[in-house]
Amino acid sequence: MTACMPRRRFLASAVASVGAMTHASSFARATTRKIKYIDIHTHLGAFYPGKELTVERLVEFMDEHGVEKSCVLPLVSPESAPIPQTTSTALAAYKKFPDRIIPFCATDPRSVSVPPRRSGHVAGVKGLVDILKRYQDAGCRGMGEHKTGLLFDAKQNMYLYEACAEVGLPILFHLDDIRNIDTPGLPRLERVLKMFPKLPLIGHAAGFWASISADVTNEDFGRYPKLPTPIKAGGALDRLMKKYPNLYGDLSEPGGYRAIARDREFGREFIIRNANQLLFGTDVLMPGQDIPHFALHDSLNLPDDVQYKVFRGNAIKLLKLKGS
Repeated sequence: MTACMPRRRFLASAVASVGAMTHASSFARATTRKIKYIDIHTHLGAFYPGKELTVERLVEFMDEHGVEKSCVLPLVSPESAPIPQTTSTALAAYKKFPDRIIPFCATDPRSVSVPPRRSGHVAGVKGLVDILKRYQDAGCRGMGEHKTGLLFDAKQNMYLYEACAEVGLPILFHLDDIRNIDTPGLPRLERVLKMFPKLPLIGHAAGFWASISADVTNEDFGRYPKLPTPIKAGGALDRLMKKYPNLYGDLSEPGGYRAIARDREFGREFIIRNANQLLFGTDVLMPGQDIPHFALHDSLNLPDDVQYKVFRGNAIKLLKLKGS
């Protein structure tokens, strides 16, 4: 595996490495933690054939790593996964473990026909609102993983953002060189942040996290940085998080992990100054997957108040969860 391996090859290599693992050795040993995590980003099902992550094994993983609750994100867009993961799967997991699982819903805005505007409102937005309300009533706390092969501010995506703002569901989005596409500086994301100031938008993946550095290029949106790689101050993420309180960062996946691990001094200070807008996550999606995020955050020696916000407090507030 090269240090700048794209996600497609990164996950494919991970699949190859877990074939011989037994159930007993699939996950790391439990660690005693002062603050229990809420994981903003997990998946259920078989992202790859024969590598199914069941809700029982997800809960086992959670128990072994000090995770109290996990958000389960569907993947329904054709560009999002080799094998779709449905909202019904997330809801079934929630029904089985209501105190541990937080279901999200997902719908592709292209699945709803969008006629011209009538009386100042898009009829297609109403259709999306109806879908989202049904999911919300069933227990869904967010919309995602939003992962379409469209420009981030494409017309269909804008209808979805409008619908989520109306219903009150935060969106966890994937942004790279082929899904919800943007460019250095994240101008398309900023347009959406401006238009929907009360809609929480939770960023994720290579393109989003490459934007932690001011010297990001278009090529960086489709790959992960080498470790270590210095970060140039003045990146779009610092600027946008300071300007738009509705922008959040999902620290999961190789993108979130490497954004911090590539330059640990900068990464630690980035977390501290943006502590109100960052969320711990893993993006665990199969048994035996290497999840280095726990060790990374343990190594940063973050202040207790920052740990609380990032590891669980922000998720409680954002998703309107009970607890402390």
